[in-house]
Amino acid sequence: MTAWWRDAVIYQVYVRSFADGNGDGVGDLIGVRDRLPYLAGLGVDAVWLTPFYTSPMADFGYDVADYRDVDPLFGTLADAKALIDEVHALGLRVIVDVVPNHTSSAHPWFQQALRGEGRDRYIFRDRPNDWESIFGGPAWTQVEDGQWYLHLFDPAQPDLNWDNDEVRGEFESILRFWLDLGVDGFRVDVAHGMVKPEGLPDIGRGNQATMVGREPVPFFDNDGVHEIHRSWRRVLDSYPGERIGVAEAWAPTPERLARYVRQDELHQAFNFHYLFAPWDAAGLREVIDSSLTTAGSVGAPTTWVLSNHDVKRHVTRYGSLARARAAALLTLALPGSAYVYQGEELGLPEVLDLPRELCQDPQRLRDPDSGRDGCRVPMPWTRESGWTRPWLPIPEEWAELSVQAQRGVAGSTLELYRTALRLRRDLRGELTWHESPAGTLFFSRGDFACTVNLTADPVDFEVDGELLLASDVPGAADSAAWWKVKCVA
Repeated sequence: MTAWWRDAVIYQVYVRSFADGNGDGVGDLIGVRDRLPYLAGLGVDAVWLTPFYTSPMADFGYDVADYRDVDPLFGTLADAKALIDEVHALGLRVIVDVVPNHTSSAHPWFQQALRGEGRDRYIFRDRPNDWESIFGGPAWTQVEDGQWYLHLFDPAQPDLNWDNDEVRGEFESILRFWLDLGVDGFRVDVAHGMVKPEGLPDIGRGNQATMVGREPVPFFDNDGVHEIHRSWRRVLDSYPGERIGVAEAWAPTPERLARYVRQDELHQAFNFHYLFAPWDAAGLREVIDSSLTTAGSVGAPTTWVLSNHDVKRHVTRYGSLARARAAALLTLALPGSAYVYQGEELGLPEVLDLPRELCQDPQRLRDPDSGRDGCRVPMPWTRESGWTRPWLPIPEEWAELSVQAQRGVAGSTLELYRTALRLRRDLRGELTWHESPAGTLFFSRGDFACTVNLTADPVDFEVDGELLLASDVPGAADSAAWWKVKCVA
């Protein structure tokens, strides 16, 4: 029997923006519980929850002050346990974030460090090097006694020292705490960055500019992290039910990414090379082939992802809803595991015109136009939004993109996803490419075929088979279609 995670569809819930259960304008765990039937009806296999731990919210919860409790903004530990149990009752699984690269500056350990106690848990130095923060400016902040501490992100997120045995032991204990509560796995934030280059050498201004997405991967993708992931794999394997680890690893090549999912390390790694591939047939095919080859070389499944809480939504990146719908069918047809970011099943675009005074993303410190607020605007559940005073405004034009407006409407993006996720459960077999016109993709998996036209002109694929699903008229510009075929020449 195939392990559940090898071909799972995992739905990312950005808790703050998913559903508001208490009317304060911020999403919470009660809201997620209320909407679990929606997720089960959508047809996903698992839910990934972004951080809901105790936090000052300097980076929306990715600055954790207590890894074993729930921030009152999101609910209580009892709410978390009830949510886990209800997820399981619906036949789904739940993955939670773990943030091991840094804590909050409000964490008791860092408060002790500021008093001069236990500083070896963090990275303090008498002199800073030339590293830059991901969020802009120097990666070092000076404390009152003259020393400096490292923070690859916001100054409120001091980096932990993973050469410290106490740090390693603490995080294994944190994993066991949540595994004992019933979670089915962890998404590991900044999985590539926990171990720093020996000696913390200067690298020269500008050398950190080689980036995939938001992080300088070649410099911080260090081999030392793999020992940590192996130890975590042993923890996961000690629990029943196929508990998994998912690496948010920004690696410079698919070959480097595959190192995170070797048989004794984590189970999956996000495929950012696919996420950032252009809307181009040759480019996509190259990424698909290299992803399948490199992940397969270590016996791991490939993951496919189009959007998440850190990047512009792919409707906007690709330039149209038509392309986004076609990309969804392409993605869900590929072998491996797929991730769906909340709202992509509605065809939500990036919100590009949020009032500056409402934007709160610390990444804007680096570049006023690079903030992530636009992909974090709350989900529209009804034509009236379904929210009371949402923490970010929901555009009025989203009324017709809401769940209420699309549910049960033939041809809507929501129903496209629902149908695709249902049909996907029957997909089996390896991917085989077939000849097709320039600017298009055509592949099969057993008696299933997928055709994608990435050009601006209609194409006749001449498929001999039954049409199962299409994002538009089959063969239309920027469209994709699924077919049941007897054989493909």
